[in-house]
Amino acid sequence: MVGIPAGRILLHDEGTRRSWNVEVEGFRLGAYPVTRELYEGVLGGEAAGAARARVPVSEVSWLEAVRFCNLVSREARLSPCYSMGDDRDGLDVVCDPGAGGYRLPSEAEWEYACRAGSPGVRYGELDEIAWHRGNSGGRAHDVATRAPNAWGLYDMIGNVWEWCWDVYDPGVYGPYRVFRGGGWGDLPRACRASCRRKSHPTFHIDDLGFRLARSV
Repeated sequence: MVGIPAGRILLHDEGTRRSWNVEVEGFRLGAYPVTRELYEGVLGGEAAGAARARVPVSEVSWLEAVRFCNLVSREARLSPCYSMGDDRDGLDVVCDPGAGGYRLPSEAEWEYACRAGSPGVRYGELDEIAWHRGNSGGRAHDVATRAPNAWGLYDMIGNVWEWCWDVYDPGVYGPYRVFRGGGWGDLPRACRASCRRKSHPTFHIDDLGFRLARSV
């Protein structure tokens, strides 16, 4: 995991034209999304073949990502961050970032880490940093095969979208959660540091994964 320094980020929602500042404490973030190899290894499922082991895991819902965070925390002998019941909407999930275990990043943490100090639309030339519709060949690729950002984070743009902790807009979309970053099938407009998407916590699709975070 990569250490991310404390700082501040201005978030913006294009739909509502709302902007808000968030103070970000120092934290740690996975250098790349969770791979099929790690995911299936922790869950004890069928091992990923060598050709797909380093591809980001996908078809994982927000609720499944949260459960995985707790599982990998226990495997690492860390206290899990999440407590949860069986609510299909995930409204009973409570996060204690100070517990010390693995968790999903907040969307402020995600965008702050993605930008790595860059004020631009993205942290580099799209073809150099990301797998997207124009160069992916219609599939996900091994992690860390495009250029990283200034903080050593790979695939923050493109390859797969990444779940974040936050509820998108509860007054309008109820329990829908945020995901960020763009995927292998997206056009350049979606592959921007500020682009926000959302769906139900049970939603899963072939270009949506996640990466692990930990509080310092």
